[in-house]
Amino acid sequence: MTTDLEDGGFDLFQEPADYYPPEKQPTFATHKMLDGTELNIRLVGHNPLWGHFLWNAGRTISLYLEEHAHDLVKNKSILELGAGGGLPSLVCAIKGASRVVVTDYPDADLVDNLSYNIQHCDALPNRDTVSSEGYLWGAPTDTLARHISGESGFDVLILADLLFNHSEHAKLVKTVQSTLKKVQTSRAYVFFTPYRPWLLEKDLAFFDLAREAGFTVTKTFEKVMDKVMFEEDPGDELLRRTVYGYELSWEG
Repeated sequence: MTTDLEDGGFDLFQEPADYYPPEKQPTFATHKMLDGTELNIRLVGHNPLWGHFLWNAGRTISLYLEEHAHDLVKNKSILELGAGGGLPSLVCAIKGASRVVVTDYPDADLVDNLSYNIQHCDALPNRDTVSSEGYLWGAPTDTLARHISGESGFDVLILADLLFNHSEHAKLVKTVQSTLKKVQTSRAYVFFTPYRPWLLEKDLAFFDLAREAGFTVTKTFEKVMDKVMFEEDPGDELLRRTVYGYELSWEG
């Protein structure tokens, strides 16, 4: 018995060249800093972890940290979790942070993209102060701690639009516990938009876990954006346009 392939025909088990849709290519998003600097952020073409968007909370927390850079960023060590394109981390590095570690899920495309944005950010005064890592929330933090050798943790943590992932709240709180320096001046900044308004209470449940873990939770920010990110989505449009900001700090 001979196969079609042996007879010079087609391979029954080989998909046609156009069988799979073409892989989506990376896109770029522009962010203008308050001082006029324009940053071009590359985003992965598509990712099941939503790293292919520059989220409203990422833009907003970047502006917030820039505006308060003298007090919140300058000479501070910064860790960003679930960073996507890493915009807030780049802004912190530009505004004088002493050390910045930008992380996302240990997926090669996501981590490589973070490295790309670091290497191609011309506004960075010193690229050596910024590092990218793949990190799984709740996992040991040794690989993160080595970037701040001799320190007991990071001065500042950035969590932008992560609370939609309800099943990972406990792991996220555990990571904040493990990485936020245990002094009263350290802060974790948690900015988010309830893109699914009917699940807002589940988003906010993160802060209940944070309180149980020994953090003081303070709402510090609220901004209504000009438009929603996803116009076709259901639910209260005002909520879907609003970015909320909270701080986590250690109880005195």
